Amino acid sequence: MEQKKLSELTDHELLLEAKKKKSAAITNAVLIGFLAGVIFYSLMKNSLGFLTLIPLFLIYKLANNSKYDNKELENLLRERGLK
Repeated sequence: MEQKKLSELTDHELLLEAKKKKSAAITNAVLIGFLAGVIFYSLMKNSLGFLTLIPLFLIYKLANNSKYDNKELENLLRERGLK
């Protein structure tokens, strides 16, 4: 399935994308918090090691996981009067 540009999406698809973005942000925040806890526990128990770097990499990937730009989505919703 091809990824459409935000401007090509219908109003309904745009609202669905905003809803997905919001739920994905909450899920990512929970996962990042859990991984930060794993890092903290690892540092208190063993100090810095290879297994501490894996959660750091996963946090980086979760934080940068975005199909569309948030500001672009918000601006398009505001222009169409959907939000």
